[in-house]
Amino acid sequence: MSVTPINPKGKRILLVNDDGINALGLRVLERIAREFTSDIWIFAPETEKSGSSHSLTLNATVRIERISKKKYSVVGTPTDCVLMAINTIMKDTPPDLVLAGINQGLNIADDISYSGTVAAAMEGALLGFPSISLSQQSNYARRTNWSVAKRFAPEIISRLLSVKWRRDVFMNINFPDHPEENVSEIIAVRQGRRSKSYQIVEVADPRKNNLYMIGNPHPGQSLGHGDADNKAVERGAISITPLHVNQTHAGALSELKTLFNED
Repeated sequence: MSVTPINPKGKRILLVNDDGINALGLRVLERIAREFTSDIWIFAPETEKSGSSHSLTLNATVRIERISKKKYSVVGTPTDCVLMAINTIMKDTPPDLVLAGINQGLNIADDISYSGTVAAAMEGALLGFPSISLSQQSNYARRTNWSVAKRFAPEIISRLLSVKWRRDVFMNINFPDHPEENVSEIIAVRQGRRSKSYQIVEVADPRKNNLYMIGNPHPGQSLGHGDADNKAVERGAISITPLHVNQTHAGALSELKTLFNED
């Protein structure tokens, strides 16, 4: 089945993130969504849930607090936010579109598997709604520049929704940390890979316990060719990657059928 093309003008849009209900990126995304419609619903975690991936709250209650009309804070994960929004409070008025973000920091390459932002869009797709995750490259040594996302996101969203895409596919957009006039291109690319994993930082503890924090990825070259998301952002492009909710590897499955399945 395919997602039928839609015009987002006047549609109902659900906004979710993993940086929390008070995140600046969520306010930027709301501003972008208001270029299409006034019918905007927001369900976001009460506190930051970065790195939560596609986790659900299964052994505790999920509290939903109404902040204002159509805006709710959720004590839970980004996936909880989408699931609860669509199956409880929005049950009789479901969204036409799910937008997740705008994440402060890229969600490309290996980081896609950790991202609560991407997972929120995946949950939207699993529930049958066109879903898009959006992330902004950020230099944490200075204030995040959201100008590229503000300038280009409305056009990209409109163009994406003007064509058919499979119902089990959702879109992942990443904006480079550049002045908007220096954006090199808007390009559809595949998911890339990093050459090194995250840095582990030891933290001093007066009680002599072993304390560590997971820091930024190790500096190093990104793997892959120029048609990968990380390579695209490195050269100042906005990357768009279609992601698939079904993670089966077709090639490996074919080999395993030959090995295990009876004729």
